[in-house]
Order: sequence, then C-alpha cells, then structure tokens
Amino acid sequence: MTDSLSAFGWTSFFQAQVGPDETGSRGRVGEVHRDRIVVRTPAADVALDPGRSTGEIAVGDWVLFDPDRHALLRLFERRTALHRKAPAISGGKQLMAANVDTLFIVTSCNADFNPARLERYLTLAASGDVKPVIVLTKADLSEQAEDMRQQAENLSTITTALTINALDETSVGQLFAWLQQGETGALVGSSGVGKSTILNALTGAQVATQGIREDDAKGRHTTTARSLRRALSGGWLIDTPGIRELSLVDSADAIDAVFSDVTDLVAQCRFSNCTHETEPGCAVRAAIEADKLDPDRLRRWTKLRLENSQNSETAEELRLRRKLKPGRKPKR
Repeated sequence: MTDSLSAFGWTSFFQAQVGPDETGSRGRVGEVHRDRIVVRTPAADVALDPGRSTGEIAVGDWVLFDPDRHALLRLFERRTALHRKAPAISGGKQLMAANVDTLFIVTSCNADFNPARLERYLTLAASGDVKPVIVLTKADLSEQAEDMRQQAENLSTITTALTINALDETSVGQLFAWLQQGETGALVGSSGVGKSTILNALTGAQVATQGIREDDAKGRHTTTARSLRRALSGGWLIDTPGIRELSLVDSADAIDAVFSDVTDLVAQCRFSNCTHETEPGCAVRAAIEADKLDPDRLRRWTKLRLENSQNSETAEELRLRRKLKPGRKPKR
C-alpha cells in the first residue's frame, strides 16, 4: 500500500506519523467543497464527510479516513503549506494548498508582467518553503520576452524563470522537470495568463479557457475551485482560481529572503534603526546613489514589510494601535 501511495506523494515524513495501532485508509485530498472533500487513493476517488469546517483542509493534504463510514478520521501534519491573508480577518490565514514542492508563478509577456506582483508570489512560496518557478507565457508574441525573463529571475536568488508558448506542447513540457512521480506543483497567477492552457497540456485535462482583453491583459476566471490532477509525467498539479489580490500574513522572514539584496545592505547601515532616508552611514542610500539598487525595489520591500506587519496583528494589537493612533481622541 505504501509503495502505491508513494506515487501520490507519500513519503517517510508522513509514514512517521502513523501510529503502530492506527487503523484506517490513507489518501490525498483532491477537492474541497463546503460539505465534503474528495480524496484520491490508488484504488479510486472517495467522497468523505469531513466532520469539521472544510476551511481547515487544503487540496494536497494527506488524511486518514474510515472507508466504510466515508468519514475523515484525521489530517496528517503538512510538509509544506501555502497561505494568504483571509479576506476581512485581521491576522487570519486562508489555506491555498498543502504539501506542494514547486509553485509555478504564471504571468504573461504583456501588460500582466508586474515585478511587484511577482515579488508577492515569491514571498508566498518562500513563506511556505516551496520552490518558486516563474513561468512567462505568450513568449512567442513579445519581442521583450527574454528581457522580461531576466527581470523576473533577477527578482530573487531563490527563483528560476523561463519562457514558454502555452500552445506548444514541447515548450510547456519544460515544466515536467518539476513534476516527476511523487512530486507536486501548483499553478498560481492572474486570470487570463494561460494557467488553464498549461494545465490542459500538463495533465491532458479539458479545462475551458477564456480570452483576455488586449488593452489591459485581464482575463476572466476559468478555474473556480482548486483540484489535484495527475500530470502526464507522473507527478501532480494543483490549479488555483485567478488571484486578483494576494495579501501576505506572517511572512516577515520570507519577505527578507526574497529581498535578500536589500536586507544584506540594511545589515551594513551604521544605525540599527536606520530608516534609509537621511541618516549618515546608510548603506542602502549609498547603493541607490551608486545605481546598485533600484529605489523602487526599496519602496516595494518597505511596503510589503508594513503590510505584512499590519496583516499579522492580532485583534488586540489592532485595537491598541488604532486607540493610540496620533490625533485620535479617546472615547469618554
């Protein structure tokens, strides 16, 4: 059974969590719905009653279940997990996927190409301890494709960037290198960048695709729910709905990892509390003046750190910050 499960991504990390007297079947979550989950197993897909909020379960999770009662018994500890800030919840997290090895960050060689957005996705990957690969589509339609690829790869030392033509099977086939048997990838990116076309090429699925508005490169959602699909190369692929807004939470270390060029300079500043504005001995300002650091890069790092700090506040911390906000009159 274990040998069969290994093709689904089962490893010694999960095997070590199995109790000596524990009974039940093991499977991997392939779909999450409001009132049920669908688990992939070597024998067949099985629909389970989760017995809890499905918001606590992610596509890619490993579970132990009772096959007779079709009931979830427990979740296995995750090896990796991708989170973003939950909408309208201070400090809350929303699970996106679990036990992912590679995050394919898909963008296009057109108006969708946005370094600031790519840095957010890179931080998402770093926060989840997942390998990021930036995939630039529509390379055959742009004369700036190679320049964009180099810009993308230079955003961080932790990433690889490549260009593809999503309609060319050989071109898309480059991604199979990260989708060998037992490996799992996840596709993220804006609507209209070609995720569904890539998914179809990598899995043989027939997910519908939509065109984009050429004036702003925006597209409509074609994927409405996450799903774990087998890749033709033997690995697994998780597609995600197009993301219009990715807010980070509990990602301070990941931000610094993505912006290691900035943080290395910060460590060289004369003052530990340097604001990188007018202080003497500021290594960051010196690098900007010497054209060794893009000032926009510094602004994006500062913005993400502030946003992450605010998103990571507890409800009590948020209440206190608002109470002590300058100019705010205390209630009588």
